[in-house]
Amino acid sequence: MAEVQPTRMELIKLRRRIKMATRGHALLKMKRDGLIMEFRQLLEEAKEVIGGMVQKYEKAQSKLALAIAVDGIVAVRSIALSCCQIPPEFSMKRKNIMGVVVPVIKREPIRKKPTERGYGILSTSTRVDEAVEAYEELVDAVLEVAEIETTLRKLIEEIERTKRRVNALEYRVIPTMEELAKFISFKLEEMDRENIIRLKKLKMKKAKS
Repeated sequence: MAEVQPTRMELIKLRRRIKMATRGHALLKMKRDGLIMEFRQLLEEAKEVIGGMVQKYEKAQSKLALAIAVDGIVAVRSIALSCCQIPPEFSMKRKNIMGVVVPVIKREPIRKKPTERGYGILSTSTRVDEAVEAYEELVDAVLEVAEIETTLRKLIEEIERTKRRVNALEYRVIPTMEELAKFISFKLEEMDRENIIRLKKLKMKKAKS
């Protein structure tokens, strides 16, 4: 504080900075609260999507187990190897949530027609078809979960960043500037008192002479 020039101009500048910092602090708090609200809403959605994925996984496992039990593991493996090994088609886009850029997975339908799967439908049972269909649904659910989990992670990272900035302004930056403004005001008042005393002494000297 001793290095600061206790001038009225410095005090005016400092008060402007305090005003700007206070406004910035309020805006950041609004952003933080908005992000937390978005996170909570998405978290509820994520619970449903993950629950759906778990159900699809259990269904796929059950269908596969039934196909293996009835048709035999050799037959199921043979069909799995003859299936078209084409990865899911999807493209990545982005959307903005209160300044946070998050991914949007635009995916083509994973489920295929029986004739598009690469194995002879006449030589397989409905159990195999149902197992394949169940796993196609599972892959689609996994992609949906991946999108939501990535968005949640990015939101929580931005929430933590915004919290740090809010706390820095609230507990360090603004209080420090306010203390500095008080110090300058005190020094200016002190200088004013000294000037008044000096002027009084000069008047007294002139009156005596």
